[in-house]
Amino acid sequence: MKIHKIFTGMAALVLLSSLIGAFPAGASPQLDGGTTRQIPSGGTTSPQTGTYTPSGPGDVTQAEFPGQMDSGTGPGPYPGTIVDRSLSRHTGNGASAKSGGKAKSNPTFVTGFQGLNLYQQRYARGGNQFTVEPPDQGLCVGNGFVVEAVNDVFNVFNTSGQSVLPDNTPTNIVSGFPRNVDHAVDLNSFFGYAPAINRSTGVRAQFVTDPSCIYDAATQRFFLVVLTLETFPNGAYTTVNHLDLAVSQTSNPTGLWTIYRTDVTNDGSVGNDGGPCPCLGDYPHIGADANGVYLTTNSYPWGPGNFDGAQIYAFSKAQLAASAASVTMVHIDTTGMVNATSPIKQTEPGFTVWPAQSPASQFDGSQGGTEFFMSSNAGAEAAGKSFTGTSTNLVVWTLQNTSSLNTSSPALNLANIVLNVEQYAIPPLVKQPGAGTPPTTNVPQGFCINNTTTLLFNGATGCWQLLFGTEPAHTEVISTPDANDTRMQQVMYANGKLWGALDTALNPDGGSQRAGIAWFIVNPHSSKLDMQGYLGASGYDFTYPAIGVTPSGRGVMAFTAAGDTLNPSSGFASIDAKVGVGPWSVVSGGQGAAQDDGFTSYKSQVGNPPRTRWGDYSAAAVDGNSIWIASEYIASACNYTTWGGPFFNGGTGDNLLGTCASSAGAVGTRVALGNWSTRISKLTP
Repeated sequence: MKIHKIFTGMAALVLLSSLIGAFPAGASPQLDGGTTRQIPSGGTTSPQTGTYTPSGPGDVTQAEFPGQMDSGTGPGPYPGTIVDRSLSRHTGNGASAKSGGKAKSNPTFVTGFQGLNLYQQRYARGGNQFTVEPPDQGLCVGNGFVVEAVNDVFNVFNTSGQSVLPDNTPTNIVSGFPRNVDHAVDLNSFFGYAPAINRSTGVRAQFVTDPSCIYDAATQRFFLVVLTLETFPNGAYTTVNHLDLAVSQTSNPTGLWTIYRTDVTNDGSVGNDGGPCPCLGDYPHIGADANGVYLTTNSYPWGPGNFDGAQIYAFSKAQLAASAASVTMVHIDTTGMVNATSPIKQTEPGFTVWPAQSPASQFDGSQGGTEFFMSSNAGAEAAGKSFTGTSTNLVVWTLQNTSSLNTSSPALNLANIVLNVEQYAIPPLVKQPGAGTPPTTNVPQGFCINNTTTLLFNGATGCWQLLFGTEPAHTEVISTPDANDTRMQQVMYANGKLWGALDTALNPDGGSQRAGIAWFIVNPHSSKLDMQGYLGASGYDFTYPAIGVTPSGRGVMAFTAAGDTLNPSSGFASIDAKVGVGPWSVVSGGQGAAQDDGFTSYKSQVGNPPRTRWGDYSAAAVDGNSIWIASEYIASACNYTTWGGPFFNGGTGDNLLGTCASSAGAVGTRVALGNWSTRISKLTP
């Protein structure tokens, strides 16, 4: 979530009810044990939609975002501050890099399809959902199934791209029509909660976010984790939050899953600025070794203080796979554990300590079982008062004796070592075609906000009136999407090496600064950096990398690619320990069809300056000798006239604003306030 995702509310939308629908010397001291708890089973679930009242003309709420309230007169643009727990907002000085070449086909593309999108997110569960961006993409593959979870919907596909969940179209009624969301199930339903918002009463339920998943071939189980924030009925947050971990009971993810809920409101730590918990367990991610499943979070206090350090939650994998009534969990706080050298010598907390995933039979059995993690420290959360936006440190973590998780008294040993690497720095924002210029009719939401002349169905003039009760400034421009900060992205342990990548500022060919990728291949047994490098290209931006590596050490790195002439697209490049990262390409079928047109792009909706949300991460999953990748991209184009549909004078089309559907009740390609999609592809490296 990176704390920016629709957390305290957004601009309001007004007008029509039909709009809603063992390390060497120099390693840090070891932390023995941690705190052990028993996490009881929270019951079972399956991927099917829960009960709800269909949204439609009788709705009492037109709120589009968590935290937004309705008003009879129609509120103006959001006047306050959106809390952003990602403290690193400034760019750093980028290293120079030679342009990566652009390949036609390497590795070999096997198949691909469009995954979940914003239309499915908004109109699942009868339209009792919010408009959310970014998608935060989880992907796990095994036993012939492709499981994808985003904010805030879930689907299971076969390897040809067809959903294998029951068709819920006939009962998914929004504004009087069955809505086809390709069988997708909202995450509130999947985790046993009421609808995100009951549009007939306005009552809010739990806010579910940050999905991440893995398939473990050893136990033949799928594991899916989310962060859940408890709310009051009016949508205000109670400060109570927990990690919800769902574990499939068989190798078939369409069947029953067991849920385990771990409270992360109080991590037992005190923040760098003295702010105690209650805290928020942000940005959870998941990894596994032979003995354990590992969830990590970034802990931020709700009150004073900036950051409480990364937290590690280690579970017995065998107990999870057996759907035990109670599961052993060890909690470790990384505060003060990093002996940093860049930019100055100081003790730091871990930040985004990403746990490693491994392909089948690739776990490390030394030292009683070992799980690896990697993290970076250019971000303000880690660097604190010495923050400069840049670093030459890479932190490699080792959690040993993980086999003790299967005993009544686990005895884990956590250590880290700081490696010197090439410079990385907070990247600039991403450019897309037309960035900084007024939106054209091919960027319909932005064009609508600026428009004062279109005649509407009700005789009013100015498209902006479809979105606002109070007239905004008509000065919106095509956006520059978020390029992340420098936090570590997906980590793999395969072929005896540790693989990871992060976002960085780059100056390809010594030219202007762009968003690029820094990648690392580490031998964790010798504590040496085997290989490192950058991926960047003049005129392009690459963001949100995710690496998958086969047992033989052949890998693929996924990312979003965009640029001066390239709409946001699904990109990839090969990676191995001999030549490093190879030429990049846009995946077949993954070229962006239009510019990003999401609501976080516009100051009239989110404040000035806006921050166009993207990511917050991509995903890669290894399945035998193949690698599946998933990234956010813009799948479909839609012009202004089609976007407006029947709401313009004499218009035709769907009865929901902005879906760009061909006819009433037909499948939409976007929603009024956004147009993100995800692309899932299978490649053989």
